[in-house]
Amino acid sequence: RDAEGRWLAAEGPAIGALTLDELRRYDVGRLNPGHRYARQWPHQRPADGERIPTLAQLIELVKASGAAVRLNVETKVAPNDPDTPEPVLFARTVVESLRRSGVAERTTIQSFDWRTLLEVRRIAPEIATACLTIEAEAFDTVRADASGASPWHAGLKRSDHGESLPRLVRAAGCATWSMFWRNLTPALAAEARALGLKLLPWTVNEPAAMARLIDLGVDGIITDYPDRLRAVMAERGMALPEPATAALTPLR
Repeated sequence: RDAEGRWLAAEGPAIGALTLDELRRYDVGRLNPGHRYARQWPHQRPADGERIPTLAQLIELVKASGAAVRLNVETKVAPNDPDTPEPVLFARTVVESLRRSGVAERTTIQSFDWRTLLEVRRIAPEIATACLTIEAEAFDTVRADASGASPWHAGLKRSDHGESLPRLVRAAGCATWSMFWRNLTPALAAEARALGLKLLPWTVNEPAAMARLIDLGVDGIITDYPDRLRAVMAERGMALPEPATAALTPLR
């Protein structure tokens, strides 16, 4: 909602075109119940008055909680979108913020646009990186263009690596391959494990899919419903992380 509390009737300006003060005028604490997007998240709890935090503010909230968690930071960059930040500058800015906050070594940076990941590997080898991929009809970051490389892969060509996506991920310097969960097959999982890659599929919300991926030997699962994942793990007698609760003061 805007500063007057009205739902946005149309797409607003690009985030990069706004100052921080302008960005903070928007209330992001509740989804518009009349929009089809909100119907995907019927259990979401509203937090009216919530504002978009800076990365530094988010890190301080995590540190104040006392929870022993890692941060998974995604650089939202697209190679053909003029409204997204310049990737090298964006990567450097994120790294500087993580280092100032003292959390670089407990952070993974992930991205579909591997240009940011290559820059992170160059300037901050202590920060882990995860290569995101998806192969779907509406969104495909793996398909090569006329150059022989996907525009998302920083010039790296799968054809130079035996047409192997796991090998391409390793060539990008990522220790983790984080793929759209439907794209992971038993053969790809076995190949990735043989290369020493960690497997972190996203975004897995159905218990049956979680169980199938666990059977494939994934190292973790990205989900909107960690309670569902804990239940699947408990049913299988898997060790569970200690539950963490924290009373965090909302950012206003």
